[in-house]
Amino acid sequence: MSFVSFVRFVRPGAATRVTARRQRGAALLMAMVILTVVSTLAAGMVWQQVRAVQLEAAERARVQSGWILGGALDWARLILREDARPKPGANASAGNAASVDHLREEWATPLAEARLSSFLAVDRDNNADSGPEAFLSGAIVDAQSRYNLRNLLDAENKLVPAEVRVLERVMAAANVQPGVAGQIAEGLRAAWVPAEGSAQGAADSAPLAPVRLRQLAWLGLEANVLARLEPFLVLLPAPTPVNVNTAPREVLVAVLEGLDLGTAERLVQLRDRTPFESLEALRKELPEAVKTEEARVSVGSSYFEVFGRLRLEERVLEERSLVERRGAAGAIEVLAVLRERRSFQAVTP
Repeated sequence: MSFVSFVRFVRPGAATRVTARRQRGAALLMAMVILTVVSTLAAGMVWQQVRAVQLEAAERARVQSGWILGGALDWARLILREDARPKPGANASAGNAASVDHLREEWATPLAEARLSSFLAVDRDNNADSGPEAFLSGAIVDAQSRYNLRNLLDAENKLVPAEVRVLERVMAAANVQPGVAGQIAEGLRAAWVPAEGSAQGAADSAPLAPVRLRQLAWLGLEANVLARLEPFLVLLPAPTPVNVNTAPREVLVAVLEGLDLGTAERLVQLRDRTPFESLEALRKELPEAVKTEEARVSVGSSYFEVFGRLRLEERVLEERSLVERRGAAGAIEVLAVLRERRSFQAVTP
């Protein structure tokens, strides 16, 4: 066999092997493409499943946190309701029954942060080492320990000059310019009392009516000014007197015209030992020139703020509620007037 004949004999087989290799390469490429598509789809499905689980867990944690904070609010309402009941052996005629609120009562003791499972220790089915890391803390604060801005307007929705002077004394105690008092008074009057017969454009330009103290920023107050005023001012739904058993000395100086800071400090020390059970007991400790009006000061409170904080793993949920205590000894109610809640990420050290 000649060389040419040999080449002609083997060439068909070589072509077949080349074709086979090309087919195997195409098949391998197609398999890789299919594998990539399948992997991408599977990864997408897994991600969607994980995301759905995360959303469900977050929603479950949110609902559970709301239940816990709601239970904390109910517990605070129960404490305030029981506090308003007449104490055994109390002399109601002396005014030391349920109408007196001071900082030595049970409601004034804050709840330090504690693990939630510790509250369930009496239940044998609950183990302190099981379940998520949840920590609860809270406090009840007398809202009438501060000057209420609602007192600035009378029943006819007119500014009361005497109350504006009280607000000016609060400004002095907080190291705020006295002109801010007039700015707050005029701004609240414009927000609460729409001008009768005014044009629609003028009504639309009126400032929004604030509900929280920090919302006074709508009237043009700066954040640092609001921070200084926060310990001394409050915004409640109705006019209220200041509780002399819980108010700081700066507020006492503001609401009791003619009272100096030294006498106010002495009153704070006296009430820490023996709370004032009536305004008559307070008058005995004041100079004759200082007047006490029942519309401006009292020894009891109706409005309280309830603060609750829940730390659940890496999330923190805080709730602030304003409650009002109504009724007499036989039918006492503690109603939630306003509630607000915020959630944020816990800062790890």
